[in-house]
Amino acid sequence: MFKTILVPVDLGEVEAAKPAIDKAVELARNSGGALRLIYVRAIVPVTYMEFMPPAFDEEQQGEAEARLAEVAAGVTLPADRVSAVVRLGSVYAEILDEAEKTGADVIVVGSHRPTMATYLLGSNASTIVRHARCSVLVVRA
Repeated sequence: MFKTILVPVDLGEVEAAKPAIDKAVELARNSGGALRLIYVRAIVPVTYMEFMPPAFDEEQQGEAEARLAEVAAGVTLPADRVSAVVRLGSVYAEILDEAEKTGADVIVVGSHRPTMATYLLGSNASTIVRHARCSVLVVRA
């Protein structure tokens, strides 16, 4: 049923992504699908770049890739059914683009418990739900 399952992960709150990853693993096991983890790095405003060391961007990318690889290594599926990518840009735009690029059948996104500030879903989760061309499963922590 689900051959490609995309799971956004916030490396700043990996534990918050765990319920979504667990649900995605369950879906992958039941359907023989593969997981694609994605982390989206924020763009540093140009006005701050002059204060950053020359290799800042490459170091941040490498660190994010290493941390996401650790998360991927903890997924209880065969290694050939788990992949990971780190992208740079707007969180929801990059996730939606990755879903299109990989032909994802479903995006499994974690969401915090709602507060008055987030109303029903976090802003990224709600935008993904509204604009994704594939199914989206929102998993509450």
